[in-house]
Amino acid sequence: MSGEAPGPFVVDEPGPFQGWMSWGQADPWEAMTGPFHFREEAGGVRCAFLVERRHLNLMGAVHGGCLMTFADFALFAIAYPVIGATPAVTVSLQGDFISAGKLGDRVEAMGQVVRAGRSLVFVRGLLTVAERPILNFSGILRCLDAQGG
Repeated sequence: MSGEAPGPFVVDEPGPFQGWMSWGQADPWEAMTGPFHFREEAGGVRCAFLVERRHLNLMGAVHGGCLMTFADFALFAIAYPVIGATPAVTVSLQGDFISAGKLGDRVEAMGQVVRAGRSLVFVRGLLTVAERPILNFSGILRCLDAQGG
C-alpha cells in the first residue's frame, strides 16, 4: 500500500456534473455502479447521480444495493474534507429505506461528520430525490496507516 488513497478529480466533460468531483475508475465497483459525483458547498458536501435503467430492480425502483453503494460512496465524500487522501475502509454501514427512486431521478446525498477521531470517522446522511427522503444512513470509516492497519 502506498499510504495514500487516490484523490478525486474534477469532471471536465459537459453535462449535469461538470465541475463536480469523482474518483472515476479508482474503485471498480463504484465505477460500474455509478457514476457517482460530489462537490463541496456552503452547507457541506453534496453527492449525486442520475438513475439509469441499469440501476433499477424488477419493480422499476432503484435497487437497494445501488442505494447502499451510493451511501457508501457518500460516507467517503462527506468525510473527504476531514480525511483527505488518507486511505480508509468502511467498518459499518446502516441504511433505512424510506421511499423509492425511479428512472430519471436525480438521487442526492447530504450529511455530516458526527465525530472524527484519530482512526475512526462517524458519518450520517440522507439520500433524497427532490428533497423527498429515500434512504437514511450512517456509517463508520476506519483510517488506515501506511502499513494498512
